[in-house]
Amino acid sequence: MSNEVPTVVLVHGAFADASSWNGVIERLQARGVRVTAPANPLRGIAHDSVYTASLFEQTPGPVLAVGHSYGGAVITNAASRAKNVVGLVFVAAFAPAEGETLGEVEAGSKDSVLNSALVPFKYPGGDGTPVEFAIHPDKIRDAFAADLPPEQTALMAATQRPVAEAAFSEPSGPPAWKRLPSWTVVATGDKAAGTDVVRSQAERAGAAITEVEGSHVIMISQPQTVTDVVLEALAAVEAAAPVA
Repeated sequence: MSNEVPTVVLVHGAFADASSWNGVIERLQARGVRVTAPANPLRGIAHDSVYTASLFEQTPGPVLAVGHSYGGAVITNAASRAKNVVGLVFVAAFAPAEGETLGEVEAGSKDSVLNSALVPFKYPGGDGTPVEFAIHPDKIRDAFAADLPPEQTALMAATQRPVAEAAFSEPSGPPAWKRLPSWTVVATGDKAAGTDVVRSQAERAGAAITEVEGSHVIMISQPQTVTDVVLEALAAVEAAAPVA
């Protein structure tokens, strides 16, 4: 890989869209960083990872992949396919090992209340009628975004994007964190992914960990803190890149 400055690719998680990164994008752009935040299809680990890997591969030069929540599982798998990814940043995000499913991981969390907040819906699919999940509007503030104003969480409840059940049940593939440097922002009040899950997976991945007091959507409530970690990772991968 050359010493070209990486592009930061921000991958959002379940129940959200790319606008959840707006505060981070504004701050990165102000620093002259090339950044993009594509739409994560939210149709399952296998589908979303292949899709995201293709976006990485079509990005010129090296990529610093940043994932929030379920987006962390997506970049863990996608970066194993796309060879131009040079680092991973997990923001209140999953970093699963090969064979793990997010459903099993969440079931073992003492901090997460997400499962009790989910509402199932059916959607048309090629094989029967698959299921997707949304967060009950009355529970989204407590389970997802407790450090945001009620008016903002009401908007999030109305505009949320449901995630396919396959996101929780499909086993993860070979993890890119085994070969790439990684950084993790752990939100100490994370009731969605679960602070305990995010911390333990970050430790297993050997990630540089930054703990922050806040909810699961820490990139919305504290965008500067998240931006600082992304910039730290960017500087590190740039410094480690061989000169062309």
